[in-house]
Order: sequence, then C-alpha cells, then structure tokens
Amino acid sequence: MSPRVLIVRAPGTNCDEETARAFETAGATADRLHLFRVLEEPDLLDRYQIFCVPGGFSYGDDIGSGVIFSRHLNGPLGEGLGRFLNADKLILGICNGFQVLLKSGLLPGGGGTWGRQNEPAATLTWNESGRYDCRWVRLRVDRPDHAFLRGMTDVEMPIAHAEGRIAVSDPAVLDEWVKNGHVALRYAPRKGELPPGGPTADVTLAAPDNPNGSFADIAGLSDASGKVLGLMPHPERFQYAHQHPRWTRLGLSGEGAGMKLFRNAVEWFD
Repeated sequence: MSPRVLIVRAPGTNCDEETARAFETAGATADRLHLFRVLEEPDLLDRYQIFCVPGGFSYGDDIGSGVIFSRHLNGPLGEGLGRFLNADKLILGICNGFQVLLKSGLLPGGGGTWGRQNEPAATLTWNESGRYDCRWVRLRVDRPDHAFLRGMTDVEMPIAHAEGRIAVSDPAVLDEWVKNGHVALRYAPRKGELPPGGPTADVTLAAPDNPNGSFADIAGLSDASGKVLGLMPHPERFQYAHQHPRWTRLGLSGEGAGMKLFRNAVEWFD
C-alpha cells in the first residue's frame, strides 16, 4: 500500500499543489488540507505516514516567516505530532515549511526537544541582502543516510525566499548540531569539485553561492533520527529536467533531481 501524505496549507501557502504532484508521481497518495480542517480534527494525523508543510507565505509572514503557523503545531496539534515523532513516520518542511518547523521546535531537536519551552538556539530571518532572492543553488548533502536524502550527495535546486538566513544565538551550537546529525544540507560552490570538510561556524561562501548569508552555509536541518527535514530550497520545483535553466546545455532529460527526495520518502515505507 502506498503511504499517505498530509500536506497542510494555510492562508498564503502557494506550493501545495506542486508538492502534492511530486509525492503522487513518486507513488504516494497525497491530500491537501487546510490547517483549520486539521485543527478541527487533530486525530486526522494518525491516518498519514508523511506530514508536510509546503512553501509559500503563510499568514503573509506578517509577524515573521512561519510564526503564526508554528504556534498551531506547538499548541493544538502538539499531541498528534508527538505521536508522529514517536512512530516510524516522516515530517518535511519546504521553505516556509522549514520556517514553521524550526520556529515550532520540531527542528533541529525533533523528539528530543519537542514541546519544551526553551529559548530556540536558531531562527530563520531576513537574507543578508535584505531582499527576496530567487535563483538556483548547488547543495552538498551532509546526511546521505537521511530518510529523504538517501543516495544524494550533490544536487541543484531553486530557492525563492526573503527570510532564509539561519541565525544562531551562539555559534558554539554548531558542535552539538554536527554531533547529533542536525546539519542535513549546505550551500556549495556553483562550480568545481565539492571542497572537503564539514561545516564550520564561519560563513565560508559568499553570495550567490550562499544566497542569504546563512550560518555555516546551512540550507537544511534534520532531527537526529533522520526522519524530520526542513530545507529552504524547493525540490518540488525540479520535478522535470527541463525545469533547470540550463537543461539543454547540460544534456538533462527525464526527471529532475528534486524528485529523488520524494521517491526516497515513499520508498521508506516499502
């Protein structure tokens, strides 16, 4: 039986249809439900194997990206998501969804810190440029064992955000993140070989390689289990090779590299 995916949208979400199509192409059954519908019946979560918060501008990002949406996860849906975390199920947040997961406390600690009222160690805030940025980036995969990232090492995806810069209260938190496998994806140089080494507390790449000035060049975070992932790039916007701006020059055909993430998620339940 194919896994069921719950894609939760809110006012301002605008990537739910593409995300559903990607999961369905990968073999899942995807339902797009408004957040209010899930709040009416939180036990709906138990019917699904994958929970996804897609990209967009939930609630207009009026008091900060993903803030209002995140309060619903940490409040009325907290118990149901706690069951999700304790089961062999997957959680994905893309762009605005990543902002929601981080600000709700689901990342980076996941099951280890969910529900605690501690001061968050990190947030996603305005790009260093102070502007919305839409471009293609190259990514290094630091968690090739992750449920969503298996078999991936070097991939390109598009970004589209104004508040995608990871900022931390104390750079020393990176040691804990590396130890616990929280660093899932990092921005990489657009050309040439991937340089060796793990993340450092410095921003080693200049724009546009690191398009937002994110701490330690981080583009995505994971929980320790490898079952919760948040990333700023949009894999659902690279479902087909011809979506890449240089697909003819690179000789690309068939599926886009972003589909690997969705196929990995579906195959997790085989």
